[in-house]
Parts: sequence; C-alpha cells; structure tokens
Amino acid sequence: MSPVPLPPVAEPFQLPFHYGALHQVGVDWLVDPEPVHRLLDKYHPDLTAATFDDGRALVSLNYQLYFAQYAFGGGVTQEIELNVIAFPTADAHRLPRLTYAEYARGWDQTKLLGIARLHVVCDNPFAIRAGRELYAEPKHPGWFEVGLPSLNGPAGETWTVRCKAAGVAPDDTLEKAPDPLLDLTVRLDGLPAVPACSAPVTGYGTDREGRLLAGPMNVYQPYGWYDLTAPEHSGRTCLEVRAPDGELGRDVRSLLPDGTPATGAWTYQSPPVAAHHRPYYPTVGPRS
Repeated sequence: MSPVPLPPVAEPFQLPFHYGALHQVGVDWLVDPEPVHRLLDKYHPDLTAATFDDGRALVSLNYQLYFAQYAFGGGVTQEIELNVIAFPTADAHRLPRLTYAEYARGWDQTKLLGIARLHVVCDNPFAIRAGRELYAEPKHPGWFEVGLPSLNGPAGETWTVRCKAAGVAPDDTLEKAPDPLLDLTVRLDGLPAVPACSAPVTGYGTDREGRLLAGPMNVYQPYGWYDLTAPEHSGRTCLEVRAPDGELGRDVRSLLPDGTPATGAWTYQSPPVAAHHRPYYPTVGPRS
C-alpha cells in the first residue's frame, strides 16, 4: 500500500498553530443516537457516532477564548463549537469500550474518539479562513458577550457565553449584527474538578472533495472535568437557542431537546505568566 500524502497547507498559514493562552469551557450531553446518526450522515459520512452509557451518543458544546502572537503583533479570538463524539467508521475495530466518565478522563489512548464539528461560530475572519482551509471546519462568523472566571474579576466559577450573528466585510473585518444565536451558562461554583488528561483532542472535518480530515490539538496541562450526573446538579447548566429557525439552531434543537440534562462539563484556563502588583510609597528622606 502506498503512503498517503499529507493534506496541503494553504498560504499564508503555518503549522502547527501555537496558542499563546487558552481559556475554554465545554458541556457534554448523553443523547438519543438517532438524530446524531442523521447529522453525521449529512456532514461527515465517513464517521460513526461513538456510544457510551446505555448506548447513548455524546454531544458537546465548547467555547474558547485564545490569544496568538503573530509576526505583526497579537490577536484574540473567540469561538464556540457544536460537536458530536465520533470515530472513522473504518477504524471501529481499534476502539476501546469506554463509559462516558472514562472517555472524559482521557482513557482513549487511540485518540480515534474525536470531535466531529457540526457548526463553529468564530469572531476572527482570519481564524475562520484558517479553520475552513486547513481543517475543513464548518466555520462561520459571529461575536460574543461573555462573563468568565478570572483572577482579575470576582471570585467564582461561572461562565456565561452569549453568541450573536455576524458577517465578514469585503475588507475582511467582522460586521456585528444584533441577532442572538444561543446563550450558554455553566455554574461550576463549589464543585470539585477531576484532572483529565484528554489531549491531544482529534478534530474531524470533511473537505469539499468529501475526504475526511483529522487534526490533533495538544493542550499542555490537564483539563478539569466536572461530573454533573447527580440530580442536584441538574441546574448547573443552561442552554438557550435564540435563533431556532437557523441551521445552527435547528441542529442544536434536534440533538438537545428542551430539558436534556448535561452529563459533564470541562474547563481549561492558561496560568498567568506575570502579575503587575499594587503600587506603594517608597521610603524617601525629608523634603528640603
């Protein structure tokens, strides 16, 4: 068998792409597999949905805020992804049998269980182009209003993400629109996190020629995973679809009917690299 060539890297991109900082929250739902199968057939026909506890499929929604340094300076990007956990159908015989909790902790060392991206909304036109051309991501413009846990803000572990519609102008700048797409709230205050070594995370896309692409993303510290299966945690997350008639809204609602309880959540926040401290009055001699 001849070696398979690597996919081309379009200009002006360079790989790997290095993140300067990353802040991320994700929510997982175990769901009826039938709607997942239908959407995978539509978007990624060479993938099969993974099944976990009681034969359910896994849907994940994750928000990320990241910084990157370029030759011309710095850039900040936000995006949110609607994913299902899937694997290449041809590799089904290589997969371990895992529960959701085992998968969430990173027990799949084959890394075949990856995120099949159904929709990605992003506020950076350059990142939208890179995602489409390099990884065949279904990436579209949007913008965000967020509240995040921060060392520079009030104490707490609550994330609020409001995603709104946008377009890209001819000069490659983002054109914000007032129309909301979806809101996500994740309240993790007071919950212990379990370290989860799940990276590298394999992201799947299907290019214009129908070829399946796989791209790994390494994160250099463990995620924190939160088990939300206990009944008392049912109110920890809230997902509201604000544009139910759009393609994103229709797919979210088909996968996650109202009232679907979240199974788990996971977070990652880059550690600070410096701190500018409080000023003080230096001791000086008497004024002349």
